Amino acid sequence: MADGQKTALVTGGSKGIGYGIAEALIQQGINVAITSRSAESAAAAAESLNQIKPGSALGIAADVRDLASQQQAVEAVLAQWGQLDYVIANAGVGHFAPIQELTPEQWHETIDINLTGVFYTAKATIDALIKTEGYFITISSLAGTNFFEKGAAYNASKFGLVGFSQAIMLDLRSEGIKVTTIMPGSVATYFDNHQPSEKDAWKIQPEDIGQMVVDLIRMPARTLPSKIEVRPTRPGGK
Repeated sequence: MADGQKTALVTGGSKGIGYGIAEALIQQGINVAITSRSAESAAAAAESLNQIKPGSALGIAADVRDLASQQQAVEAVLAQWGQLDYVIANAGVGHFAPIQELTPEQWHETIDINLTGVFYTAKATIDALIKTEGYFITISSLAGTNFFEKGAAYNASKFGLVGFSQAIMLDLRSEGIKVTTIMPGSVATYFDNHQPSEKDAWKIQPEDIGQMVVDLIRMPARTLPSKIEVRPTRPGGK
């Protein structure tokens, strides 16, 4: 099967890391469906991506916290392109507060999107990936091994995501599916309401993570980098 016929699904793909990954995949001739909770954001991002290669991007309104929504997204991908080869579980959120101030609503949203959302994404896509012996990639964080003050919810979600990713990597190898978790440090993105600027030039850029995903799917079939930590070359832009 030619690479130009392959298809990817990127959750949370309307901006930031997800958009950078989608852009990198399309530049490799891969069709990409991106999801966002906002139909408008998904459509706008897909329109922008289609300027790279017309007809290569599909925007889908979907919520990773809803298994049925994820299943419907996969059905849309299969209806459009007939197969699913790569899944990048990227959607994420961050609430940062000391435990005394962290609300139950913030806790549940963080866990539901960052951890349970990836479980739902996996459950919705595994059958399609088995057919193509595809690749499931999760975007975790260095916060998945390094705890920090005011990070109770985020640390819990990302520690859990690293463990989940590594466990399903072992489950799915027998099905011919590769699983990798990427754990970035500081990334110049819109996460936690941050507005990227030239001051963020020292940070990892979304396109850098996109290149990493491309490198992973180009690895020999016999080789599986199951967990990757990535940091800015110099701390704090020094």
